[in-house]
Amino acid sequence: MSRGPSEFLPLPDEAVRAVAGPGGRHAALIEDAFHVLMETPGGGVSLNGEAKGRRAARQAIETLAARVASRLEVSAADVRVAIDQARTGATGASPAARRGAVAAKTAAQARYLEALAGHDLVFGLGPAGTGKTFLAVAHGAGLLRSGEVERLVVTRPAVEAGERLGFLPGDLTEKVDPYMAPVWEAMIDILGAEQLRRRRDRGEIEVAPIAFMRGRTLSHAFVIVDEAQNTSRLQMKMVLTRLGEGSRMAVTGDPSQVDLINSADSGLAHAVSILEGVEGVAVARFTTADVVRHPLVGRIVEAYDADTVRRSR
Repeated sequence: MSRGPSEFLPLPDEAVRAVAGPGGRHAALIEDAFHVLMETPGGGVSLNGEAKGRRAARQAIETLAARVASRLEVSAADVRVAIDQARTGATGASPAARRGAVAAKTAAQARYLEALAGHDLVFGLGPAGTGKTFLAVAHGAGLLRSGEVERLVVTRPAVEAGERLGFLPGDLTEKVDPYMAPVWEAMIDILGAEQLRRRRDRGEIEVAPIAFMRGRTLSHAFVIVDEAQNTSRLQMKMVLTRLGEGSRMAVTGDPSQVDLINSADSGLAHAVSILEGVEGVAVARFTTADVVRHPLVGRIVEAYDADTVRRSR
């Protein structure tokens, strides 16, 4: 690569180390993305290359340096988000991320957070491990903490119990907790166990199966419908029409993982097909590239998807 024109960005040593990354891996991502040469001579970062590439690389580096200044870690996923933002001209984080509740790890996650901040109904579609539920819970928790909503309500179909929860022992909490474990885990990660307990005791946080939503109007609440691919069309219509004054909703699920006996009755794909493009509605789609669990999870999902395609031929 020809060195070309150069410029120097003064940065604190901590930011320089984070931007360069372990073994220079972050720097390599930036160099490959913008066709520049990045060096760290001390006291900052030197960029060599054409003006357009330097400009975009500088924006990505400044985004990463801002994370360091906010005492946030910089991972390879963060570098890819910064690169994507520099390419598209996007700047900053969504309101939810700025509140400190979460930080997007992929460009799709950043777009999802922006959709949650700007729409009354958001569908988050994609495979497991892409952060659909976690980010929705984090956004809802931020709204609850700031007083923008009075309640955070999370509901999901208890397909494992055939929705016949009345036959299980105990009160409502004891009946549904086994089916809501992933949601509780996300809330503990975001709020901490003690704050979760207090807000749950005060009725500010509620987690319940779809069956318990019928006949209710949810006002001044942030509602999350999780595992929505396992709702029937009638259940989906019912829960979507629970929205009351001052409420917003996130609906998350993976249309390719339907556990219903009649998969064609899944309410998620049907709802998206008729509501996408309606004012106030946003659809955010994730792929295996957005899986933020162990790297192997994405490869496992891809292998299963490929097998499904082979079997359908």
